[in-house]
Amino acid sequence: MSHDKYESPLSQRYASKEMQYIFSPDMKFSTWRRLWIALAETEKELDLKGEDGMPRITDEMIEEMKSHINDINYEVAKEREKLVRHDVMSHVYAYGQQCPKAAGIVHLGATSCYVGDNTDIIVMNEALKLVRKKLLNVINNLSLFADEYKDLPTLAFTHFQPAQPTTLGKRATLWINEFMMDLEDLDYVQSTLKLLGSKGTTGTQASFLELFNNDQETIDKIDPMIAKKMGFENCYPVSGQTYSRKVDSRVLNILGGIAQSATKMSNDIRLLQHLKEVEEPFEKNQIGSSAMAYKRNPMRSERIASLSRYVIADTLNPAITAATQWFERTLDDSANKRLSVPEGFLAIDGILDLCINVTNGLKVYPKVIEKRLMSELPFMATENIMMDAVKAGGDRQELHEKIRVLSMEAGRRVKEEGKDNELASLIAADPAFGINEDEIKEILKPELYTGRASIQVKNYLANYVNPILEKNKDLLGLSSEINV
Repeated sequence: MSHDKYESPLSQRYASKEMQYIFSPDMKFSTWRRLWIALAETEKELDLKGEDGMPRITDEMIEEMKSHINDINYEVAKEREKLVRHDVMSHVYAYGQQCPKAAGIVHLGATSCYVGDNTDIIVMNEALKLVRKKLLNVINNLSLFADEYKDLPTLAFTHFQPAQPTTLGKRATLWINEFMMDLEDLDYVQSTLKLLGSKGTTGTQASFLELFNNDQETIDKIDPMIAKKMGFENCYPVSGQTYSRKVDSRVLNILGGIAQSATKMSNDIRLLQHLKEVEEPFEKNQIGSSAMAYKRNPMRSERIASLSRYVIADTLNPAITAATQWFERTLDDSANKRLSVPEGFLAIDGILDLCINVTNGLKVYPKVIEKRLMSELPFMATENIMMDAVKAGGDRQELHEKIRVLSMEAGRRVKEEGKDNELASLIAADPAFGINEDEIKEILKPELYTGRASIQVKNYLANYVNPILEKNKDLLGLSSEINV
């Protein structure tokens, strides 16, 4: 391994081998060759003839091309590119060196974007499949967590200030719901992906008019046949030389949406870990701090937030590229696409691996959760206490004022003297309420204040989440190891 040049952290630390392969040279250039084969097969099946009236493409040529899909002669292509300064023509030449019988028909009638753009769509489609698989596993892990803790009362916050109680499982459904929205968006955008097909230099298929002697009916068959051979239903009906760069923007927006959801969840977990209520996985020999040996920093959740910030920002790249394309094409998209699309996918892959790891090993501390909830619950239960006292014959206006005064006193003792919340004891000691501490304890049962949280979790999982997970059960069961 070389240590004297920059290497992307996305490859070295974060992205999986599977995602790295999808964006590898082997995947790219073997796909180029499969596309050249699909074009040659299509032209043969459409009975393309040479000037002598004989079939221009033979089975022998195609078999020769198929025998060299994966053994790519990179060095030949590299040396040729130094001479001609064109990556596609360099690989056409290299392929021709391995396939001398087929050399004259490789790339016949096509332009560079035939292999470049179609491959980009194919690669993004494969990458979305892996993203979808991992996203489903995050949802599955969270659904198990939500179901397990659907009845555990916890203090809910608005503005990060104590509000009404909820349950821990209900809080987890908020995370699930955002990932489910991402899954819905992903499925829609992926269902709309089409190949460019073979449209020619400005999208007019002019070269095929020449090849097929202006036979419009035959030319109309080219794109559908290529799409089918490459596993797609359709090609985009119109284009310039390239497919619309808006496609890249739509795809990267899916990744940005997942990054938003992941950040929201990871930030909540970071706050909960600060409160000592829920912790992300922490390995036996893991070091939390180089200086403070006792620390258990939420490193995984922080990394999720960090990488997600990159992906969210990265969504601007294809958006700006799509907005600034000139007429039938410009080349200011190319260098940007080589960075923004692969690295967006590599980053979201690392994020989802972290999310799988974290959601598969969350540690919950019910006693801490209960203690914090009970420190605030007396304030939240005052209306119930007052109503019971009124039923027993008390005066509502008088009791309301007494509760206000006692609440202020209890709050003062907590903030200024560091005491526990003594509001329940103060109320029990006031004869105006006609209620003792045992009765107040009954009123202060946390489950009385969580509303429909438990039922909402059951209904949400049963009606919305579990049907999706059941439909995709063959994709579930992933575990994730964190590299560093």
